[in-house]
Amino acid sequence: MKMNDSEFHQLADELMSEIEQTIDNYEGDADIDCEINGGVMTLTFENHSKIIINRQEAFHQVWLATRSGGYHFDWKGTQWVCDRSGGEFLTMLAQAISEQSGEAFSF
Repeated sequence: MKMNDSEFHQLADELMSEIEQTIDNYEGDADIDCEINGGVMTLTFENHSKIIINRQEAFHQVWLATRSGGYHFDWKGTQWVCDRSGGEFLTMLAQAISEQSGEAFSF
């Protein structure tokens, strides 16, 4: 079933909110700055590396840009799934945060 724009926005908003809340409440040693501007979320780490998460409305995708590469995610029923690897968004994001912060991180 093809989602409409409002469904896409709701799902993308929920994802961004979950990421922001998890980072805000993170108990570990990693210092992660989370900033949202116009639908683009930027995570900045102590080593000045960044992770960018943004929504691509035209494709109904969420894009993830990390130091190790860029990934595009489609909504597949219950989760955001990478269109190349089949990986789940929060799992791949947690892995990238762990790599870039040097601290184990999970959602």
